[in-house]
Amino acid sequence: MKLTQQSQPETTYRIRRYEPGRITVNETVYERSLVVSPDEIFVDWPPESFSELAEEHMRFLATLSPELVLLGTGANQRFPNPALLRALITQGIGVEVMDTAAACRTYNVLLAEERRVAAALFMI
Repeated sequence: MKLTQQSQPETTYRIRRYEPGRITVNETVYERSLVVSPDEIFVDWPPESFSELAEEHMRFLATLSPELVLLGTGANQRFPNPALLRALITQGIGVEVMDTAAACRTYNVLLAEERRVAAALFMI
């Protein structure tokens, strides 16, 4: 799995805008699935669609050591097979599944509360 970590001058990554096919983090627009946390952003997260989500992607999220993962599943809320979440649950990492718009809003609220959150986002 190839991931690209992006660094920007700001050390806190905030989701500024989301719309079909685009998510703006700080001042950068992304048009592919991504993972964002308060201090790291990973662009080109390998699954481009919810149907491509696999255990290896969840294991990657676990390596970030968040207290909570928000899984933004696109335009609609879709629940993954519970077996896919095993890598997170066995490490005591909470998982919330919601549509991507809700995940973006929730990420910003948790960021303001200084929580260790990671949002794995599929495009709307």
